[in-house]
Amino acid sequence: MTFGQQITALRKRKGLSQNDLGKKVGSSGDIIGKYERDEVKPSIEVVIKIADVLDSSIDFLVGKTDTELDAATLKRLQSIDKLPDVDKQNIFYTLDNLIKAAKLKTL
Repeated sequence: MTFGQQITALRKRKGLSQNDLGKKVGSSGDIIGKYERDEVKPSIEVVIKIADVLDSSIDFLVGKTDTELDAATLKRLQSIDKLPDVDKQNIFYTLDNLIKAAKLKTL
């Protein structure tokens, strides 16, 4: 998906109009429409504001990743990252095993 398509999909999922999103990021609905049609590229500052309002990561918005990390998930990952290495290893070991178990259930 393009940047504009990502914004459109996330905006609609949040139930926001172009005008609503424009107001929340300090812009206008007309400019949001141009972003969504990929006619204009916003500044990085505006991209950050859009990502915050849409509860998304910049990487997801710009198509760098297909994985959508909401703010809550990102906050959890940041909390893990601040832990000592041994604690991070234990958490990831446990997560890896839970993921394996979940995948086995779907087979």
